[in-house]
Amino acid sequence: MLGLAGAIAQGLFRNPLADPYLLGTAAGSSVAVVAVLAATSMVISQGSSGVDTAVSGSVHVLADVGIVVAAFAGALLGMALTLSLARGARHTPRLLLAGVVVGVMLMAVGDLLTSAFPEALRARQGFLLGSTAYLGWASVGWLAAGLLVALPLAWRIARVLDALALGDDGALSLGLDLGRLRLVFVGLLALATGLAVSQAGLVAFVGLVAPHIVRRSVTASHGVVLVASAATGGVLLLVADLVARTVAAPQELPVGVLTAVIGGGYLLRLLQRRGGRS
Repeated sequence: MLGLAGAIAQGLFRNPLADPYLLGTAAGSSVAVVAVLAATSMVISQGSSGVDTAVSGSVHVLADVGIVVAAFAGALLGMALTLSLARGARHTPRLLLAGVVVGVMLMAVGDLLTSAFPEALRARQGFLLGSTAYLGWASVGWLAAGLLVALPLAWRIARVLDALALGDDGALSLGLDLGRLRLVFVGLLALATGLAVSQAGLVAFVGLVAPHIVRRSVTASHGVVLVASAATGGVLLLVADLVARTVAAPQELPVGVLTAVIGGGYLLRLLQRRGGRS
């Protein structure tokens, strides 16, 4: 999912360093997770005495929903705030700036919540590092369903990304409704990123590196790049997960740390080679 999200982000924003977490999705997920953990810890610390029955019941229902659903809902909330601040997806620079602003604000809210409820700090830290330790068949089902929805639709309208490579004027000259189509791509980006974050936390660099590997291997249209990036992202995460489970066995390292090291090393090597050629 992150490979697909990265390819959409880089094609949509015409920036090879665009990341799936640009539009406030990561920060929104983090705040939602902390809010659930804070509410749960508040009920546990106070107990049943002194707490209104209806309030206590509603908090327990919120806790039962789970961190996974909260992370997905938070990702969509962050995206909605970004779109609202940017007044839609028509202007790419304004959309990116709005994403940065929303991300900073939501991360600050998360820091305030962890300051008020220190019990949530450890869980939030684990979420930010990313982990596949708790993934099961249910998670596979959710991710497969999201991929079956997002990938065919992205493939069908991938020609829009090919047109955007010519610039906005070139794309408009082809008769494309850029505002509506950009909004569709932003929705696909939110869906893919939100599902990935809700299941495994923040796994860094997979969405950023996977499209680079594909483009260095083949020269193709964005439709092929989207499909190949989705597959490459899955392979990268699988390799990182195997290393995380074996390098320090019986302990398991956070997979997000390994993807950051591997992906960061790859990008540094790529920049070094390009710098040498120039």
